[in-house]
Amino acid sequence: MQSRAPAIVNKVWNYAHVLRDDGVSYGDYVEQITYLLFLKMAHEGRTLLHEESPIPDGYGWESLAGKDGDELEVHYRHLLEELGREPGMLGTIFRKAQNKIQDPAKLRRLISLMDGETWLEIDADVKGDIYEGLLERNAADVKSGAGQYFTPRPLIEAIVEAMRPGPDTTICDPACGTGGFLLAAHDYVGDNNTLDRDQKRFQREGALRGVDIVDGVVRLCAMNLYLRGIGGAESPVTADDSLRSLGSARYDMVLTNPPFGKKSSYTVLGADGRAASESQTYERDDFWATTSNKQLNFLQHVKSLLKIEGTAAVVVPDNVLFEGGAGETVRRRLLREYDVHTLLRLPTGIFYAQGVKANVLFFERKPASETPWTTKLWIYDLRTNQHFTLKQNTLGADALRDFVSLYNPGDRHERQESERFRAFDYEELAARDKANLDIFWLKDMSLEGSEDLQPPDVIAAEIAENLEAALEQFGEIHEDLRLSSETSP
Repeated sequence: MQSRAPAIVNKVWNYAHVLRDDGVSYGDYVEQITYLLFLKMAHEGRTLLHEESPIPDGYGWESLAGKDGDELEVHYRHLLEELGREPGMLGTIFRKAQNKIQDPAKLRRLISLMDGETWLEIDADVKGDIYEGLLERNAADVKSGAGQYFTPRPLIEAIVEAMRPGPDTTICDPACGTGGFLLAAHDYVGDNNTLDRDQKRFQREGALRGVDIVDGVVRLCAMNLYLRGIGGAESPVTADDSLRSLGSARYDMVLTNPPFGKKSSYTVLGADGRAASESQTYERDDFWATTSNKQLNFLQHVKSLLKIEGTAAVVVPDNVLFEGGAGETVRRRLLREYDVHTLLRLPTGIFYAQGVKANVLFFERKPASETPWTTKLWIYDLRTNQHFTLKQNTLGADALRDFVSLYNPGDRHERQESERFRAFDYEELAARDKANLDIFWLKDMSLEGSEDLQPPDVIAAEIAENLEAALEQFGEIHEDLRLSSETSP
């Protein structure tokens, strides 16, 4: 079966190109693949394995056979509408589904392509690789804007390796995108542990939880998990606004890359009692600070999701490290009440969204204490004098191996400093202006003279990123001034 995998991948990719030339985006193509793959696999489960199909009678794969032209298009549209009303995993995958392939002949060709393979015979990893390849191509499609939901896989795998989830670890991603963190954690547990029957079932049905606000992305995530055998009758991922409420569940681990970009249209009212003029507000008494900054609100949400002794790894933009006001409040409270032990400064040029300067913040929830829980913050600088692009010089596992080694997952209390890895005591951090964690110490060689100048495309990309970052900061200053003037007596 493995020997057939490349041929199947080529078939799927080649047809993606055909439809792309016909005006169907990669995103639309991936959605249609999602619908048809689910129908085909449910059909195979019923006919080959004699399993009970989740698909209602009259709307399964077999209902597409023999139909063509307008009859096929009309039936397929009704099928998508009907399945979108179903509960559980089925309803999650088909929620608000639409047929984006308007040419019935192209739709018939895609159905025939899917029908030519027995997908249940294909190894779960191979099916997953096919689908993951489609998701990555969709992320790289600039026009679709899907890159904001796609975190580089080498980065995800390095974070998971540092965090070391176990067979009984409950894991949440409150901004799950297409499920990269959840899948990497699932794979890590399976690859590094001998699981008994109960643990296998738990990994399949209870270990993972994902939430995302975008319906289409949740669909892709659910299918990504389903192709690897994750999920039962109930979907492990749901479409919702994570920030709306905390909910009742707490987790051993939170792994997430929340959305970057503009401020939210909602302001989350924290326990600080600060007034907000916006009519669209959430009340979260578990939040320390009131702000419309999405990244700060996600950071506050993540800290609340953790069980005592629970651990988190959160991708955050630079402004979370130095912003005043609500940002300072959140940083100081986090340093005192949680063990904020590691910060990974990420290089530029690794995200599909432009202008991103990001970091990964690692911390652990602790019980209430009179003394600060953070003793040392270890910072690894993978940004200074590092230059990556999305095509010519991509971020790979090799670039992150030194970080994982120095992170020392086996015993992070026994670490050694290096040129790129330094520790900063709590007292030093707390004494910094606004508890600024945007700390760097390496000499930037690109500033030393013309002999060290980077290639023109790298320089241009960095200029664009700096301009976007500056505009974002100006926008935040303007917003803060507006709020201040509106709330002043």
